[in-house]
Amino acid sequence: MGIIVILLLFTSCNKTNWIENYREKEKSPFGTYIIYNEAKNLFPNQEIVLLKENFYDYLFLNYDTTKADFGNYICIKNNANKLPEEGVKDLLSFVHDGNNAFLSLNYFSENLEAQLGITTNNLDKNVYDNADLKALKGEFSLVDESFKDQTFTFDRNIKRHYFVTYNENKTIVLGNAKIDGELVPNFLKIYHGKGAIYIHANPIVFTNYNLLKGKEVYAEHLLSYLPSNTVFWDPQIKWSKYVNNRDNDQESVFKFFLQHKTLTWFLCITFAGVILFMLFNFRRKQRAIPVIHPLQNTTVAFTQTIASLYLKEQNHKNLVDKKIAYFLEKVRTKYLLNTTNLNKNFIRDLAAKSDNEIRNTKYLINTIITLNKKSECTQEELLVLHKMIVKFFKK
Repeated sequence: MGIIVILLLFTSCNKTNWIENYREKEKSPFGTYIIYNEAKNLFPNQEIVLLKENFYDYLFLNYDTTKADFGNYICIKNNANKLPEEGVKDLLSFVHDGNNAFLSLNYFSENLEAQLGITTNNLDKNVYDNADLKALKGEFSLVDESFKDQTFTFDRNIKRHYFVTYNENKTIVLGNAKIDGELVPNFLKIYHGKGAIYIHANPIVFTNYNLLKGKEVYAEHLLSYLPSNTVFWDPQIKWSKYVNNRDNDQESVFKFFLQHKTLTWFLCITFAGVILFMLFNFRRKQRAIPVIHPLQNTTVAFTQTIASLYLKEQNHKNLVDKKIAYFLEKVRTKYLLNTTNLNKNFIRDLAAKSDNEIRNTKYLINTIITLNKKSECTQEELLVLHKMIVKFFKK
């Protein structure tokens, strides 16, 4: 036990997880790492089998009904929900043949209660908050003469869970819990055929927290009722492969919600919200009509962009050539003149048709001829040509 305590101290540097998980590999306060690893000391010279499959499947594959005292079944969990209806029947049959079972659960299913002939009451079944659970204290005792006058007090997470009715003809009360000053049974032995089932209502006493708080004696006393034999420890990690429990699984989820008032309200509000959302969005919504903007005349913007590009590149000769090409094209289309030979006759005809003086027309054509022959042009020459062409077409 000491080695495990030291190991827990060195491995508990992270934030403490106070969730009641009852997992055999969990070293948090409410895991069952210690009790499982100490099982060899609690059951000396006995084989400990940690079931890696559902108990129903294990019995189906391994159980020898001809062998007397096959073993002891142990389940310490919040509930035994992975035992299907057929699994409960097989467990009872297993006990009836002369074996034993130990169940310590916070919640006994309706099927399990019916099969065992018991009813339970859990006054704190709706308590989930860690602060509220911390305030739950409890005091337990055992009936046997050897434990007389011994009381075992626990300082947190002790739910007031006890057995209300049971078959007195085949049941012995082995332990009690003190609730509101009254002793009520929380540990029973139920005879079934050649064997017996031990049921306990407070699995929290087997968790790491209580074993490290010096309460291991109570846990040892509880398990001491089991006879010496192979121990089948059920971690409740797998559903049965041989039972179609998918439907049961889904039902158990809703059943769990409906068992708790707060979760039931949450479920109702969620469904109501979904229904309201569907009602308000049931009408078919018309798509928004897109706004079609008229096409814009971007010629001026395009021209400005191209002109800015040429000016930025400082390629004046290219602009001069385009100005000349523009001028000659306009002369051809507006005045219907052939611009192949820019001679005296062309100048005379152009001046006459454009109503410009021959002198000014001749100066413009000579400037065009001169600039056309150049390989490079300056910005000043480009501006002069531009002004001359603008002035020419203003007539």
